Amino acid sequence: MQVDILLGLQWGDEGKGKIVDVLCPQYDLIARFQGGPNAGHTLEFDQQKYVLNTIPSGIFNDRILNVIGNGVVIDPIILKREIDSLKKNGFDPVAKGKLVIARKAHLILPTHQLLDAASESKMGDGKIGSTLKGIGPTYMDKTGRNGLRVGDTTLPDFQTRYNKLVEKHKSILSHYGDIPDFSEKEKQFFEAIEFLKTIPHVDSEHLINKALQDGKKVLAEGAQGTLLDIDFGSYPFVTSSNTTSAGACIGLGVAPQKIGSVIGIFKAYCTRVGSGPFPTELDNEIGENLRQIGHEFGATTGRARRTGWIDIPALKYAIMLNGVTELVMTKADVLSGFDEISVCTHYIQSGEKIDYMPYDIISIKPEPVIENLPGWKEDITKITSIEEIPEALKSYISYLEEKLNVPIKYLSVGPDRVQTLILK
Repeated sequence: MQVDILLGLQWGDEGKGKIVDVLCPQYDLIARFQGGPNAGHTLEFDQQKYVLNTIPSGIFNDRILNVIGNGVVIDPIILKREIDSLKKNGFDPVAKGKLVIARKAHLILPTHQLLDAASESKMGDGKIGSTLKGIGPTYMDKTGRNGLRVGDTTLPDFQTRYNKLVEKHKSILSHYGDIPDFSEKEKQFFEAIEFLKTIPHVDSEHLINKALQDGKKVLAEGAQGTLLDIDFGSYPFVTSSNTTSAGACIGLGVAPQKIGSVIGIFKAYCTRVGSGPFPTELDNEIGENLRQIGHEFGATTGRARRTGWIDIPALKYAIMLNGVTELVMTKADVLSGFDEISVCTHYIQSGEKIDYMPYDIISIKPEPVIENLPGWKEDITKITSIEEIPEALKSYISYLEEKLNVPIKYLSVGPDRVQTLILK
């Protein structure tokens, strides 16, 4: 058996949580492999809406084991709050034994959040657009070999290790000015650490590889999106982890030859949260219509998302990096009612027409080359079969498949899990 990977091909917010939920019946184990509580995976079913920040999106299926992998950074306070919220809605993954955490996953401390806020504030107009969840500073401590891991919480000297790291953080914070009082947050942190100990800690690399040996089907769930990858995204306006399929190998401890299908998700248009380049951005009435119709506001932060037309060069780049084998197009329903749908087919950069994403799209902004396609007026949120898809939408799907050279297997026509069509 092999590990299938599901990830986003744009700047995040593509609808990964919903699609993981839809695909759950095909798998035995779902594992998050990177990112932290800056991710917001939204799932809707039975007239209820759920937002997951750290927990894998298979949590609503009682048959599935959910693994928070070693590549994830965990805020114990947020994780506890997330599980408490699930309990109120009748889901208790801990009591049911359906959630485990990698011992090698790193912990987000209250002072990591202070460092995040101080750093972002100091950058002024050059802000990255951080969610201020402490993600970046936690990954910095991880690569700096200073971090605390989940497995450390059971060691007798955990408090000493914690104090040592906090003193380091306070020393850095002192250069930014006065250090805010974080005593209340610290109290919540240690209460959440005790709760964290009630969730099984595992060596996830052994657990996942053993599951594969036993013939189990595993799905790796990514967070954020390919264009936010720390190496291959629109640096420095990126996240702090590898969001691409290669990141699943590192974030879960599986070898490259164990990777099977790579399922890439993209919106029928494009969005981005925070700062950074966005070649097809629509800072106009059309963009605002997309935002309002698509409810394009961050699931975690509530921030308004920037909107624009779909970007073929960026999608081709993401497909190449990830080795995508099949595609999922989400939020096609948002485009219903537009007379025309525009597509960016190429860029003009420094006077040259190119069909790929270049090294620098920040200081040298590419001009999108636009092609217009017919829109459709029909409400597609209630369609249940391929035959009901409007001809213009069928043409749009065929057009994208030809440009991207990868089949679009699933089409999402609404936020609920039932509003998903299998095309192939």
